[in-house]
Order: sequence, then structure tokens, then C-alpha cells
Amino acid sequence: MSSLEKLVKSTPNDPGVYKFFNKHSTLIYVGKAKDLKKRVSSYFNKSAQHNRKTIKLVSEIEHLEFIVTNSEFDALLLENNLIKTSQPKYNILLKDDKTFPYLCVTNQRFPRIYSTRKLDKSKGEYFGPYTSAVNMRAVLELVNRLYSLRTCKYNLSKQNIKEGKFKVCLEYHIGNCKGPCEGLQSEEEYEKNLQQAISILKGDLSTPRKFLENQMKEFAAKLEFEQAEEVKRKLEQLNTFYNKSVVVNPKLSSLYVLALVSTEKKAYVNFMLVKSGSILQSKSLEIKKQLEENDADLVISSLGRLITEWDNPSEITVLSNIEVNEAPSPIIIEVPKIGDKRKLVDMALKNALFLKKNSEQKSEEPTYADKVLAELQQALSLTSAPKHIECFDNSNIQGTNPVASMVCFKDGKASKKDYRKFKIKTVEGPDDFASMHEVVSRRYSRVIKENEPLPNLILIDGGKGQLGAAVDALKNVGIYGKVAVAGIAKRLEEIYLPGDSLPVYISKKSPALKLLQQVRDEAHRFAITFHRDRRSKSQAKSFLEEIEGIGDKTVDLLLKTYKSPVKIKKAPFEELAKLIGKSKALKLQVYIKKASD
Repeated sequence: MSSLEKLVKSTPNDPGVYKFFNKHSTLIYVGKAKDLKKRVSSYFNKSAQHNRKTIKLVSEIEHLEFIVTNSEFDALLLENNLIKTSQPKYNILLKDDKTFPYLCVTNQRFPRIYSTRKLDKSKGEYFGPYTSAVNMRAVLELVNRLYSLRTCKYNLSKQNIKEGKFKVCLEYHIGNCKGPCEGLQSEEEYEKNLQQAISILKGDLSTPRKFLENQMKEFAAKLEFEQAEEVKRKLEQLNTFYNKSVVVNPKLSSLYVLALVSTEKKAYVNFMLVKSGSILQSKSLEIKKQLEENDADLVISSLGRLITEWDNPSEITVLSNIEVNEAPSPIIIEVPKIGDKRKLVDMALKNALFLKKNSEQKSEEPTYADKVLAELQQALSLTSAPKHIECFDNSNIQGTNPVASMVCFKDGKASKKDYRKFKIKTVEGPDDFASMHEVVSRRYSRVIKENEPLPNLILIDGGKGQLGAAVDALKNVGIYGKVAVAGIAKRLEEIYLPGDSLPVYISKKSPALKLLQQVRDEAHRFAITFHRDRRSKSQAKSFLEEIEGIGDKTVDLLLKTYKSPVKIKKAPFEELAKLIGKSKALKLQVYIKKASD
């Protein structure tokens, strides 16, 4: 029995999260389950009717890990966190490039409330995100008008106020602040106002309304009519804001609304948070399907993302247009048919459909990258747009430490995860042609063996000689004619194509040429960087090998730990002794001292 089969059989029948890894120990999929053993075993059940993408996923699994949780809901939240941090390639991708604003209540003395797009929980308590900056500013303006909270950044410690370090500013004189910086407002009074403001931020408008009504009655009972009139004005402002924000029955308590529209490859979600009849938050997401997930799975996955981002209550009631038979507790999913709840779902559904329409319109319009690639296709007479370009470059100094690089551009942008480095193995001396032949052969032999997709264009940094070597290599591996190949010479930016005696000239102002130059320059930079690293390690190795009593294993350990001779020379004795032993550390430092003298 293989180790993977043993792991599958040893998986417990508990709720939790499972993680699949490929042969490179890369996390490729994260899933949650009410029963881990049943769920994980289902992937390897030969009688199961898996779709094409799931079969591909299973074929790549070399190892698995699982984390047991207390409940299926805990597993949902953990799954969401793991997907966000690791972004495994087979999990659905929730596309949301916007950074939404928040309101922060600082944790300083006499806290202030301000808007920000950066979350730093050490600075205070955050409310949001607000999908509309206009709505966020309206809430902030209301809070400031009602409660006259400070906006300055002063450190209002008791000592600073006692020593009179601050003076009231214009905000005090125009009535927007009550001057806590000069001790003109007590901390107790400020805290009462702050708590009312926080109630508004939480969507609870009834608490501050009752507070203001009682305050107005108290002032009126004391015949303090000016103060009562001021409180009445604040109450009217609050009621005006409340009337604008209530869109459904105010008797509806805390609810989540999630509507989903699905196509073959994508899904579109609108999510709303409703409290006391007010829609406090609304957010739309575009989901890229990875394993042909059904709509119920997408609803649960979306909730995992959105609930952890906005709130985490003990009971979660979700109104949706999608039936979900088994939602993880404490999530309760309802599909209302009539009434105010149905109106909320219809509103969310309109937003999801609007997002779908916009996304489809954008996908139909050619992007700038599409136009550049189409221009490059025409300039080089290619059969298809070069959406996948791979470019090779060699680097050596007088034949020492020869290396090569391959960079990859997809849709006109660098795809750094697909970059590759090559140490030249079969060529002696500075022979660029032979080196190019070797790396191109190695690269595409492996691509064919691993059944990876071929690029649309192979770009060679160099003229006819390097291009000819690459063409021979492609013929040897049997893909010449299946992939377009071209060389770009540095001096006049000439483009050479196989079999053409004259180069192709592309206008110097052309975006297509600039893209080729960018790809070529990136390959050159990547090769030079790799060469420098190798040369540095080679020099360090030769320096270390001169020391008597320092063997190959110790040299490798030192280089792996410190990377360069400079860092090795600067390392303290205690650190070296812990790594390689006191005797070798002493020999190393004695040698370094003699060399520096």
C-alpha cells in the first residue's frame, strides 16, 4: 500500500479541512468536509464519476494533510483562510481587486473616528468595509455632527493635558469639538458620546435615538430650552439619515443576503448585510470556477470569504436564491418566495446580474495587451496571437560558471512562477550556440515529457547563430514547425525568423517591438542575476576550500546558511560554532583574520 493510500485510510470521520499537494510539495487544493474520511476517499473511488478537471487534480496528488476542527462551520472559516493565503490552483478564485474604505475607532485616550483603506487591528476597532465611499462619508459626517468628537491626532494623556501642552483649535471655536485637549470635556462625557457613535456605526440607530429623546426631555424638564432645541436638531438629523437608509421592513433583524448567478466558467455573487431594515454593506464578487463546482458549493465558499471579512456572529441567517441542502451550522440558508425578504433577494440578484453583464461586456472588448499581441502576430506573420512567450538568454564571463535563463510572458505580462534557470552541463568554454542548443533541448524535452502546454512564440536573445542553434534543438525534440521561433539582435533590434536571410524590422515606436524588448531584457536580467549568484557562490566555495579541516559538507552548509563570503566573515563565533562546531569555527575565524591582515 502506498503512503498516500495509508493516509487516505487513516483520515478520521470528523469535520475538518484537507489539503492536497503535488510532487513538488506545492499545495494545489484545499477542501472542507463534514466527514473527512468520506470526502477524501471519494476522490480516489474508482467508481466515482468525476469531471475532467477533478480527474486532472487527482492525477497530480502525491501527498495529503488534514486538520480536524470542532464543527463544519469552523472548517469553512479555516478553508477560506488557507485559500486566501496560499491560493491553490484548483480552488475557485474570487476576483475582487477593490480596496474598500473602513471607519476606525482608535484605541487611544479620547478616541477619534477616521476613514482608512488599510486595516491595522493594533490601532483600534474597524467598521466596514463600505462599498460606497459616499455612504461612508455620510455616516462619518453624521457622527461628527451629532457627537462633536475630536479629529486631531494629539496624544491626550492626563499628563499632557495637565501640563497644558495643547490649545483648542478652530474646530472648537466653530462647535465641532468640545476641547478635551484643554480639559474642557471630561473623559466620561466623551465616552458616552463615543458609545452612541459606535452604535450608529454598528447599524443600531434606535439606541442613539432613545438617548437623544431622553436627553431632550431632561433639558425641557429643567427649562433649558436652548439645549433641548440643540438635541432636537440632532434627533431630526438622525431621523433623516434613518429614513434614507431604511429600504425594507425595520423589524427585520440581522440578516445576510446572497444572490448568485452562474455560467459554465464563472459565477457572480452579490452579498448584503442588513440590520434593523438598513442595508449597511453590499459587495459583489466574480468567481472563476476551477473544478466545475455547483451553485450550492459556490454559495458556501462565498459565505466563508464574506462572513470572516465582515462579521462572525453566533447565528447566521442567509437569504438566497439558491437552495443549499446542508449548510454548516450555525449558517441557516432560506430561499424566500414572497414579502420583504424576497424583495431583498431580488435586489441582490439584480446586482449580481449587473456584475455579470459588465464582466461579459469587458471580456468582449479587446484590452491593450490584446491589441499589442495582435500587432505582434501580424508583424511576425504568426498563425495565432503570442499569448504565451518564452525567451532564452545565456550568460558567462570567459566561459566561467555558464548559465542560461528562460522567462515567460503570458497575455503580455511576466509570469514569474514559470521562469526557469539552467546550469550549462555539456558545453565547455564560452560557446553561446552550443549552450543555447542545450537549454532549448532540455526545456522542451521536459515540457513534452510532462505534457505541459507549448508556448505560442519562442524568442531567442541573439542573431542568426543563436536562432539556428535553437531551431536545431527544436527539430531534435520534434516540435519545430509546431511553435513559432524568432531571434532578436541587440544592436539594431532586428528580428530574425528561421529560413529568412533578411531580418524583419518593426517600427521603433511600435508597442509590439517594445514588448519583445521587454521580454528580451527581462531574460537578460534574469540570466545575469543567476550568473552573479553562481559566481559569488563559486568564489565563496574556493575561499572556504582553502581552509584545512573544512570539508565539502561544511562548505555547503555555510553557503546554504550565509549565501556569500562577506556574510560568513561577519558571522559571530558563537553562531558559527553552533552551526559547524567550535573546532571548525575557530579554524575558519583564524583563517579569515590571517587573510585580512
